[in-house]
Amino acid sequence: MQICLQIRAYEPVFSRVRQNARNNRDGATPMPLSPEVLSSNSEAVAWLRAFDLTLEPDDEPWFSVDGVEKPRQIGSDGAGGAFVLLPSQNVLYVSSGGRAGIIAGTFEAFVQLVVACPYWLDILKFSAGGDLVEMRRAAMALEATLDDEDDINGARDGVRDALDLSEFDDPVGALYDAVAASDPIVRATDGSPFTTLFNRFSVDSNPMLRDAAA
Repeated sequence: MQICLQIRAYEPVFSRVRQNARNNRDGATPMPLSPEVLSSNSEAVAWLRAFDLTLEPDDEPWFSVDGVEKPRQIGSDGAGGAFVLLPSQNVLYVSSGGRAGIIAGTFEAFVQLVVACPYWLDILKFSAGGDLVEMRRAAMALEATLDDEDDINGARDGVRDALDLSEFDDPVGALYDAVAASDPIVRATDGSPFTTLFNRFSVDSNPMLRDAAA
């Protein structure tokens, strides 16, 4: 399975990210992770290449978000989807296929999600319309079918060490909560609203995943 992801966009109740209580040698609290902080860390940027993560926004957004005058698009993925950092600091994903929703409560939580589950978009694709049990099943199957698993695990450790990131206690549960509670209304250029990121497929819809989950 090829992972292709480029990144372009409360203190959430549902983020389920361990509190970042890590301190530096001087006892100061580390600066919150932001696109700017990440870009300045050459080691982390190098490790993130394993996930095809870049911080290169498009100049002209091809969508709008109700109530947000100028959405801050911070990256995109290989499928043409866009990541947006909202004023609330939620990370919104807008797919090229007309689906959209919040996927993480902060930029740091987004990076943690991508590192833990680089196949997060496929988890949503095979979520059976937003079934958490099915999403966990899909995550297990997708992890089992990763190409170059050793390289991915090495990159995971490298990113976490370089950025001093904690791990998600439950990345799939956090993703489910974020998408389920998502309320921004995203519109195409013709004004039509985008639909939820939860897709109707299940693991059993894909023979390879079905076999991996068996």
